[in-house]
Amino acid sequence: MKQTSFLILVIGPTGVGKTDLCLNLAKKFDTEILSCDSRQFYREMEIGTAKPSAEILKQVPHHFINSLSIKEDYDVRKYEKEALNVLNQLFVQKKIVIMTGGSGLFADAISHGLDEMPEIPKKFREEVIRDFDQRGLKFLQEELARIDPDYFAQVDQKNPQRLMRGIEVVRATGKPFSSFRKKVKATRPFQIIKIGLFRDREELYERIDQRMDEMLQQGLLEEAQRLFSLRHLNALQTVGYQEIFGFLEGKYPWDEAVRLLKRNSRRYAKRQLTWFRKDPEVHWFVPSEQAKIEEFISSQIF
Repeated sequence: MKQTSFLILVIGPTGVGKTDLCLNLAKKFDTEILSCDSRQFYREMEIGTAKPSAEILKQVPHHFINSLSIKEDYDVRKYEKEALNVLNQLFVQKKIVIMTGGSGLFADAISHGLDEMPEIPKKFREEVIRDFDQRGLKFLQEELARIDPDYFAQVDQKNPQRLMRGIEVVRATGKPFSSFRKKVKATRPFQIIKIGLFRDREELYERIDQRMDEMLQQGLLEEAQRLFSLRHLNALQTVGYQEIFGFLEGKYPWDEAVRLLKRNSRRYAKRQLTWFRKDPEVHWFVPSEQAKIEEFISSQIF
């Protein structure tokens, strides 16, 4: 009889402490870690994505970190397929595998599956990105509200990636994005234990501000300068780079770029928590409760 396999999915907002906890859990349960943080896939985005350090990567095998170039076409559907293949291979040797990240859509792709969506030609995404660059977030919000009010009512309305996805599907197919969203949960050949991490809001925001200061000291401005000519790429339409690109384009002074960087990172964390708290299957802990988390996982497995 084949033993039951378990995926420990550790989620939570940026800056909450997922990396350190997962390193300790991987050592405790002698296993490996998959990232479901879509920003950490890209090799060129080193400083602005808060990847695990080289020292951490040496201690425990990680998958889907530095696995892509920002010039490669990649989406959540490809991730679902590749991550499930990696999990199937790991579960041959491991009873437990850990997955972690702050990208709710990518985490859901593994735990719930994805609806069948039409293939969208690349030109439609490029067209929407140009519109966003030229006309801003408000245009995306108004456009999506007009062409697909059902999806607009459900989507994170401050996340340009999600808004652009809805718009490109409508433009390419002539049908609302919401019409493709059936929400039929996929069956997986492993059990999933969901651990959510949270902190007091003031403490979390202080950690995020400190992290942004550290990124700037490590050379985030210089990294953004190197990527500036590629800022139209999908991978770079994200918090941490867009604020500095605005400075490099002369839209505002450096002090304002730093303020926006911190503010938008805090807002991003708030949106992440809102997404994750909708899932009733998540068991919530503060990161310092490692012993309690280990005990809970063991109680579900053994």
